[in-house]
Amino acid sequence: MEQATPNPIQRVGVIGGGQLAWMMGPAAQQLGLELVVQTPQDTDPAVAIAQSTLLAPVADVAATAALAAQCDVITFENEFIDCEGLQALAQEGAVFRPGLDVLALVLDKRHQREFFERIGLPNPRYDFLEGDESDAELTARAEAIGFPLVMKTRRLGYDGYGTSVIKDAAQLSATWDKLDHTPVLLEEFVPFQQELAVMVARSAQGDIAVYPTVETQQVDQICRRVFAPARVRDGVASRLEGIARTLVEALELVGIVGIECFLTTDDRLLINEIAPRTHNSGHYSLDACATSQFEQQLRAVSDRPLGPTALNCPQAVMVNLLGLDESEASHHQKLETLKQWPEATLYWYNKAIRPGRKLGHITLRLDANAEPRDAAAAIEAVWYGA
Repeated sequence: MEQATPNPIQRVGVIGGGQLAWMMGPAAQQLGLELVVQTPQDTDPAVAIAQSTLLAPVADVAATAALAAQCDVITFENEFIDCEGLQALAQEGAVFRPGLDVLALVLDKRHQREFFERIGLPNPRYDFLEGDESDAELTARAEAIGFPLVMKTRRLGYDGYGTSVIKDAAQLSATWDKLDHTPVLLEEFVPFQQELAVMVARSAQGDIAVYPTVETQQVDQICRRVFAPARVRDGVASRLEGIARTLVEALELVGIVGIECFLTTDDRLLINEIAPRTHNSGHYSLDACATSQFEQQLRAVSDRPLGPTALNCPQAVMVNLLGLDESEASHHQKLETLKQWPEATLYWYNKAIRPGRKLGHITLRLDANAEPRDAAAAIEAVWYGA
């Protein structure tokens, strides 16, 4: 178990300056923490809330060395870092939370799958390719899993990027050729009834805080909406909580992690992926939980006590607002409509508008009698059209 740092933590470095770091701002102020952000552009959202900023790519180790010199602890907004390069800083005393071994694990989807298997967590059937396999080997491994299957690039994939559903051997070969035989993961295609997610935090002292299980719904492989709590049969949420606790204990995590799972038609849970940071599936917590995921991350990494995670309303809906193939004026006209929405809180990330980009989200706190899917549909009708 990692020990709590002996001196009070006041300055937290954050690698990455997108919306996830931006949403840490109010919590940092409430907790009396200062944030120093390493991010490439002065237009990145978190620059607006940081006490100071190092303008550099997230994988710039020299910049992270300068960040470490200014901060008591470093945490992450995204995992696309130079883990090997940062090891020398860790050996010199820089404190990374979560640890670099956790970040290294999630950088390669094969390593994730092997780790889940090793600690007894439920995986879909899978195999992997390194890039030098013959066509015969490729076909044999795919047939052992069965078609259809999912091919995922093992590194740098998110929001559906680098993920393809493969229907047959011909498509398999053609897709891998397009990827220039980069290392990939092959997974069974899971016919799920729901996609579920849970956020879970762990402190250096080993305390654990688990958020409610939520349902996420994707459109074009990007999260469109989140329903909290998930409507699932008895026992499903407690099983997912058990998975969450097993995972963070095995990782010896200090921080917060998002866990995405498939719930199969026969009520089995299979892990899809994890993200060792705040996550889109936890945005609802800003308005609907006693402690937001962003405050919880800062509490965990700064040795503050973890906060309560219960919902503060009967149910909530979060809808992502993606960039549209429309004018900037059209986007802002729709925003003005959503700003007036009753019982809703709008978050606009102030990012350059382009189609498909996550530009903001809106959360609705609902009473027990409301139908969350109708509430989400009404929001989406304004933003995306009927």
